[in-house]
Amino acid sequence: MSAKKRSGPPQYRYDPAAALAHLQAADPAMALLIKRVGPYALQLEPTNSLFEAMLRSIVYQQLHGKAAASILARVRAELERQGGVTPEAAARASDESLRGAGLSRNKLLAIRDLATRCLDGTVPTFREAHDLGDDALIERLTLVRGIGPWTVHMLMIFHLGRPDVMPTGDFAIRLAFKKLYRKRKDPTPDLIVKQARRWQPYRSIASWYLWRSLDTNL
Repeated sequence: MSAKKRSGPPQYRYDPAAALAHLQAADPAMALLIKRVGPYALQLEPTNSLFEAMLRSIVYQQLHGKAAASILARVRAELERQGGVTPEAAARASDESLRGAGLSRNKLLAIRDLATRCLDGTVPTFREAHDLGDDALIERLTLVRGIGPWTVHMLMIFHLGRPDVMPTGDFAIRLAFKKLYRKRKDPTPDLIVKQARRWQPYRSIASWYLWRSLDTNL
């Protein structure tokens, strides 16, 4: 699977105005949060392929932003020397060159596995991914070493623009949920899923507002 250039930024696959109207009507607490945070402004992240998006996720795991960005830039440069930021290039790159870019042994193995699973079709193309349901996509992508459900949830929200993803494994989501609904105890994933039923089919948009509530200390 070779990467294909995408023209222009990715577009929402839903109507943000309709999403906000639904959330405000369905949940008074969320309506108040939306009013406090202000306009919806989730920025979809352009990328050329799922390989490229997942490569970034692997490199960034357990690293601060500046260090991760530096390593990713060196990894990308090495792949460009091998023909581009593609699974084919990753398969051609030597262990020594990728380790020299700053990858740990585990991350090197994860990228090797990612390249293999892109080339054998386990990891779909963007076009194929848009035709897969959430559960099917999670099942396929989590076969890649080092990729868990949280990573796939982030990919679905920020790269694929899916409107109804509920990342219950995200610490910030749990913290914001606890604050919004004034829970004494940390909410369980089951509790969040139950509460989030009223947000469907726009749980991604609700999640963005939960994240923003922490960013803006609202």
